[in-house]
Amino acid sequence: MAASLMSRDFALILAARLLRAFGFGLAAVLVGLHLERRGLSAGAIGLVLTIGLLSAAIAGVLAATVSSRIGRRSTLAGAGVLMTIAGLDLALANSPLLLGVAAATGMLGAASVDLGPFASIEQAALAESVEPRRRNLAFARYSLTGGLAAAAGALLAGTATDLNRGRLLFAVYALIGLVTAVLAMLLSPRAEAPVRAAAISAREIRTLAPLSALFAIDALGGGLVVNAVIAYWLHVRFGAPANVLGPAFAAIALLQAASYEASGRLANRIGLIRTMVFTHIPSNILLLLVPLSPSLPWAIGLLLARFSLSQMDVPARQAYVVSIVPPAERAGAVAFTGLVRGLGQAGGPLLSGAAIQSAALGLPFYLAGALKLIYDVSLYVAFRSRRAEHETAQ
Repeated sequence: MAASLMSRDFALILAARLLRAFGFGLAAVLVGLHLERRGLSAGAIGLVLTIGLLSAAIAGVLAATVSSRIGRRSTLAGAGVLMTIAGLDLALANSPLLLGVAAATGMLGAASVDLGPFASIEQAALAESVEPRRRNLAFARYSLTGGLAAAAGALLAGTATDLNRGRLLFAVYALIGLVTAVLAMLLSPRAEAPVRAAAISAREIRTLAPLSALFAIDALGGGLVVNAVIAYWLHVRFGAPANVLGPAFAAIALLQAASYEASGRLANRIGLIRTMVFTHIPSNILLLLVPLSPSLPWAIGLLLARFSLSQMDVPARQAYVVSIVPPAERAGAVAFTGLVRGLGQAGGPLLSGAAIQSAALGLPFYLAGALKLIYDVSLYVAFRSRRAEHETAQ
């Protein structure tokens, strides 16, 4: 019976992940163009995206704290409601101030599906829904599901050729939030933390602090080139319309999905830290080449090559973080590292928006590539000898 509940919970988590990632894949392509159609400048768009990333990071910590009081299922349902509010705001609001409310929910979907109020809870629940020996592959499947759904969302975003179509798609985004809230309430009691505790103890914060500091460096680089920024950059640099950006980001998401599946298998062979580093370095070299592209096809080609590798560290990082702390503190650990990553990432779009507005179009990519390479080397030097709990048990 316990195994059956674990399997059911795993399926529900993946279903919610699929729907949410579909919405986020849509939003990442569309939000920059949608805000431009509402009259916002490049700098203002960067500010909205920054607020969205910062709010997502803060919401992750708040969610971990709230879940220790009201439970993971209720907290995940609340995250779904926030997604609904964000979607309705983008669909209906007209003023820049009101559009900023969508960003303040933490569910803008500008970057990826592993930041936000749901991430810390969902990933902790995922760790309890599978046996430890299957954890690497479980996180890979979790990311694979998100990648495939994000591809479909990006493809649908390509049909938003005018403002009204964009508003309709953000109404769909709001509906997705409601469905994920219902799925959260269908989880079994096993999805709750084994022990009710503080979100994370001071001892575990000290354990995670060096790792989180490196994550912040990587996140700052990533914030400069989040998907919404890249989509808007391609629009400004090469005049790429929505019906080109949508299929391009769908292809990117499909490559990411394939890399997620490969990541879990690779991590079982060479370890989580090596998987994170050895796949990240070549992707960041490719990132540095993107602004040198002479045309839109070249830029998209380099981005496709880069994204086929760049996200292989995501399931490995998720599995590593939840496996170096006690089960009761996993949500807090994900929230804490997510907060640090979010704070680092939040400043990126603001800097990128300013750079795009001042025609320094290559600067975000050069800075991002350099910061990420520093992170890769530092992570390997500092953590190559520290293995996760389920790795040492094998």
